[in-house]
Amino acid sequence: MAKFLEYQGKEFFKQSKIPIPEGIVVSTPEDAEAAAQQLARPVVIKAQVHAGGRGKAGGVKFADTPEQAHTLAGEILGMDIKGLEVKQLLVEEQLDIVQEFYAGVIINSAQEVRGPVLMFSPEGGMDIESVSQDKIATMNVDVIKGLMPYDTLNMVASMGVTGKALRQIADIVFKLFKVFQKMDCRSLEINPLVLTSDNKVLAADCRMAVDDQALFRHPELGIKIGREFLKEPTEFDLIGWSFEASDFRGTSYVAEMAAPEEVVKGGYVGYHGIGGGAAMIGMDALNRGGLKIADYADTSGNPTASKVYRTTKLIMSQPGIEAYFLAGFMMANQEQWHHAHGVVKALREELPKKPGFPVVLLLCGNKEKQSQEILKEGLADLDARIEIYDRDRVYDATFIAGRVKALVDEYHEKQSLS
Repeated sequence: MAKFLEYQGKEFFKQSKIPIPEGIVVSTPEDAEAAAQQLARPVVIKAQVHAGGRGKAGGVKFADTPEQAHTLAGEILGMDIKGLEVKQLLVEEQLDIVQEFYAGVIINSAQEVRGPVLMFSPEGGMDIESVSQDKIATMNVDVIKGLMPYDTLNMVASMGVTGKALRQIADIVFKLFKVFQKMDCRSLEINPLVLTSDNKVLAADCRMAVDDQALFRHPELGIKIGREFLKEPTEFDLIGWSFEASDFRGTSYVAEMAAPEEVVKGGYVGYHGIGGGAAMIGMDALNRGGLKIADYADTSGNPTASKVYRTTKLIMSQPGIEAYFLAGFMMANQEQWHHAHGVVKALREELPKKPGFPVVLLLCGNKEKQSQEILKEGLADLDARIEIYDRDRVYDATFIAGRVKALVDEYHEKQSLS
């Protein structure tokens, strides 16, 4: 799912007239100080990362003065929160909170639901999973009938909310669902939704994720890669995504796993898996064998030969990799000759540029005999160290990874002698 940072989601809230605290996005301590001066009140400084638990990790701090905002922003920027570097902050007015609520919508794919589920709880500020069931009101929204304002009014009232806050909260929950629907979300949450001492109700936080399959309907979002992608995509990542975006036949998942400057230091393999779980097996075996992967790639689900060809070419384009490994640790039902043709064409174009380069290919499954013949005949005359394996080694990840390591060591030795 394409995830959005808190401040990005709140912009959609603002457009839909869901009240939010006044805030400013910054990326330097100086800007944080200026933002606090502009807001002219005590502020909360919040790390903007695609991860929960920011407060516990030290990514949320309170400042009473602009100078304090400068200091605290400097402490948060650059922090590592669940493997993500903090590069942006939301400087937001502090709120005098009387009560916290939770409101959210998710897609429930269970057969008996298969649609959006609206949730509300008078106990916000914590993971909804931690709230007892009797404190959560849920509603399976009929996608044909839709949602009516009285539905959310009844839902909020059923949780004991009364007084002036009732209609404010019910209206926000109603609008929340409308944003969810308009933006093709998979999940959209306000946690906490807060009632302040002056009887205002505001969305103090936002977690938003949009369905990858609907991103083509939302070019305004500026999403560069239509799948969950938590880092800024590199040129390699964008090229890999273009294969998927332009051809829906089968899967071609390609992502850069190590920076080019790290890869050239040695010990990295160009990695090409077939099937997600099977690809993980090969990846783990390589790591245990003392090698690292420069990229993660998975071509499965019966991709075309052209898609496999482009993926292989991209993997081989990485400067500094010391082997190419096709990790087919699965008895695939797809016709494997598409993989064979695509890999052969790509390697015939790339291997002449890398004399003696190690290649290990494990390919088995449907049309295995023909696929093995294509690989062996198509690569036989190339100046490279190529080893090809079939179903006899499909469950022997340790052995295959060991062969990759042996060929890499041999390649090192020859390179040092030349």
